Amino acid sequence: MTKPIPYTVLAALLLLLAACYKEVPHPVAVDFIYVLADSSKTVPRPVNFTNRTTGATGFKWTFEGGEPAISEYENPGTVVFKQAGAHKVTLEAWNEDIRETKTITIQLDSAVQVSFDAEIQVNDFSPVQVKFINHTQGASSYQWTFEGGDPATADVQTPPIITFTTPGDHQVTLQVSNGGESFTTTKTITVKPALQTDFELTPGAFDDDYEAPLTAILKGKSISYLTQQWQTSGGTLLSDTASDNTLFFNDPGTYTVTLTNGNGKDTRTVTKTITVKPNSRLRSITDVKLGISTAHGEIGCFYSTRLRKVFRRNDDLSAEGKEIDLVFFGLNRNFTYNKFVSPDSAASYTFGAIPGATVTRFINKQEQCNCSLQFTAADFDNMTNDAPLQSLQFPANATGGIQFDYNLLPRIVLFQTQDGRKGAVKIKDYVLEGSTAYILADIKVQKYE
Repeated sequence: MTKPIPYTVLAALLLLLAACYKEVPHPVAVDFIYVLADSSKTVPRPVNFTNRTTGATGFKWTFEGGEPAISEYENPGTVVFKQAGAHKVTLEAWNEDIRETKTITIQLDSAVQVSFDAEIQVNDFSPVQVKFINHTQGASSYQWTFEGGDPATADVQTPPIITFTTPGDHQVTLQVSNGGESFTTTKTITVKPALQTDFELTPGAFDDDYEAPLTAILKGKSISYLTQQWQTSGGTLLSDTASDNTLFFNDPGTYTVTLTNGNGKDTRTVTKTITVKPNSRLRSITDVKLGISTAHGEIGCFYSTRLRKVFRRNDDLSAEGKEIDLVFFGLNRNFTYNKFVSPDSAASYTFGAIPGATVTRFINKQEQCNCSLQFTAADFDNMTNDAPLQSLQFPANATGGIQFDYNLLPRIVLFQTQDGRKGAVKIKDYVLEGSTAYILADIKVQKYE
């Protein structure tokens, strides 16, 4: 008969058997990845975390410097880091048997605000010196580019004074980096041209013979100036600072006119000379065209010796009609009947009446005037002052009634205006151009005083 197994032995065997069948512990493999939004490492920076852990039933995330700082979700989603530097991220995962952790470090760069100011020294006339003040925050390196500047580049936080010489717009670019990204801003520096001084010195409209008394026109052509000063060795300036100016000379002589400009950086001076001739009291006018009657609309038949101007049919004579002192009447294109007539009789010769018309006496044909006047073409050509005209005595009946033809060339026609000025017309050509035929003449007349 078999002997029974003791209870204690049986219990030990049962415990041994249970131990043999006990479950093996489940392992935990902790892993996760992260993705930076738009690949930038500049704060504030959202970071997306994805959990790849296996074998775990519980999770705890710790985000150093993150918002949120802790999460117990399996996948915490997006965490925002607002401070630059190294941030430790730890994931702790576990099951009923094992607890494991994984820690990584995320390095983020500082936020950058890039800006600068440009302070122009003195003014913006070339050469321009500019001081740059850097207001950038969060950058660790700097690169300046100065288009057209001297120096042209700089790699420091605050550059030296930059000089721009060439007029125009110059781009200034500041590119900065925080170690991971670059940031750029640009400003434009506008440089005005350097100081230049110049002026025109010309006689007035009625003084192109440069004879005294003379009014000269001063027209400033300077650029990039702040101050202006005129000076003259004689004569009277209308203004000593105006750009557009006049200068009156009463007496003949040679005079200097000086213009000085300044702009706070530079001063420039230009001097010009003008010679004023003695007064001949004679005005010489060349190549005046006066048409036959059918050419009045295109060539013109009326002339003012004071204005040195031809008037045509459709011109407005309401203001300047009183200035007309010569009226030429040519009957036809063959020049068989011609005469100068007084402006106040223009309406009798196919012309309209001249507003404010004056009286001019003419001797159209010296050879038939029954007077002692004899003024030749040579006398006309040799006349350099009004002395030969002063001695002319016009008969009271010198109304210009006698006509002339083209047979005598050159022809001298004498006249005296209503204001007493005496003169001579030298007809030097008859130009046959059909209905627009005209005479070509020179005129010498006493000056209007």
